[in-house]
Amino acid sequence: MISHTKNFSFVFCSAFLVLLVSAGFLSQDLYLHGYFSASIKLPADYTAGVVVAFYMSNGDMFEKNHDEIDFEFLGNIRGKNWRIQTNIYGNGSTSTGREERYGLWFDPSEDFHQYSILWTQNVIVFYVDNVPIREIKRTEAMGGDFPSKPMSLYATIWDGSSWATNGGKYRVNYKYAPYIAEFSDFILHGCAVDPIELSKCDTLPKLPTMSSQQRMKMTAFRNKHMQYSYCYDRARYKVPPSECTIEPKEAERLRGFDPVTFGGTRRPHKRHRRVRLEASSV
Repeated sequence: MISHTKNFSFVFCSAFLVLLVSAGFLSQDLYLHGYFSASIKLPADYTAGVVVAFYMSNGDMFEKNHDEIDFEFLGNIRGKNWRIQTNIYGNGSTSTGREERYGLWFDPSEDFHQYSILWTQNVIVFYVDNVPIREIKRTEAMGGDFPSKPMSLYATIWDGSSWATNGGKYRVNYKYAPYIAEFSDFILHGCAVDPIELSKCDTLPKLPTMSSQQRMKMTAFRNKHMQYSYCYDRARYKVPPSECTIEPKEAERLRGFDPVTFGGTRRPHKRHRRVRLEASSV
């Protein structure tokens, strides 16, 4: 287990003739399952199009069949609530989007808040300030779509103007730069594996489990704050993927939030591509 309070700040700004701008860092070790957490303070003021991501990935090692577990903050415009997106890929299954988006009940640019990922052989849980907001249970039908290969922990900030804020309606405005994201209180509680052999982990430390009280908090969060879930998107999936559990209250909320997407048809969903960057190790 690695736990420390060293602070990191990303400064993200424009440069003459630079088309793709990004910054980030990653863990020195690869991990096979574990609990990973950081306290994050997002850039303030107008941040439309600026994506801050905290995620697990092995894309540098498996370019065509990589795994990923994502937190992505989707930028913000003044007077609007921040939105956060979670997503997973397994074995390069980027064509099968498993995105969910939520509004936050606080301003994440005013203070640090904790964001955590629990990843085991059969379940993935996302947490915000120790409140579980999403649980994904592995099913046999998912096959390799469930992340199963060792991954590093990443944190990045980059220009997602083409899609991030209101589907790309609001883009990065560099007159508000620099954009500074701060990270602290890292927890990497997992089994580090050999990057050459990628051997299985036989000494995984004890990981947290979800209590009945936490499960109630997750239900309350989703019923109040969820704004999008692929499980309810009828245009993308006529039949929900096998890992989806359809909850009537969630379905009702989403239909009220966006009746076109969750009650009818819409234009085909477009995938976005993450900016490829050189990240420093920590």
